[in-house]
Amino acid sequence: MGRGGQVETREVAERRCIATRAVKPKAELIRFVVGPGDEIVPDLAGKLPGRGIWVSADRAALETAVAKRLFSRGAKRQVQVQDGLVCAVEAGLARRVTDLLSLARKAGLAVAGYEKARAMIQAGSAVALIQASDGSARGKSKLRLPEEEGATFDCLTADEIGLSFGRDHVIHAALCAGGLTTRVVEDATRLSGLRGNIGANGPGKDDGIA
Repeated sequence: MGRGGQVETREVAERRCIATRAVKPKAELIRFVVGPGDEIVPDLAGKLPGRGIWVSADRAALETAVAKRLFSRGAKRQVQVQDGLVCAVEAGLARRVTDLLSLARKAGLAVAGYEKARAMIQAGSAVALIQASDGSARGKSKLRLPEEEGATFDCLTADEIGLSFGRDHVIHAALCAGGLTTRVVEDATRLSGLRGNIGANGPGKDDGIA
């Protein structure tokens, strides 16, 4: 992200999804490699050696890749796919987002709580807003981030966001521009594809001070 939270224009690397055959930016896909024992391994950090096999960050696409044994086609040989791969990828992405959000907090890029998040938004420095999927819709509607100024996510539960801030639960968190924020946004985008808007329409937890 550039000055003022604006996204810098740059050439974006793209890959083809083995399930949908669509060509997308790497940030919208999940990379897999063939690991020991010819087992498919999710490479959520994008750093494992080997030829990458790419699937859209979408639950339906990943389930299709597993059900139709498309990983073997992508690897050009028979491979093993662990039971519960979709759930493992989801859990891994959730762990990455909460860990990165914690690092962003320690770097002074992220704040938690309604008042602090609102202050960052009003100051014009917020480029990402994360709200608990199980928070009340009424409470979350009180905080808005202009679409052209950043991204809003509800892919984490209040307890998961709370882990990042050392609290029992957190409903609202906001982030200003920075390298860690870019990584949070990228992985939160992938996690959103796996989870969808879970809990967004439920009664939710109280939005008071968290």
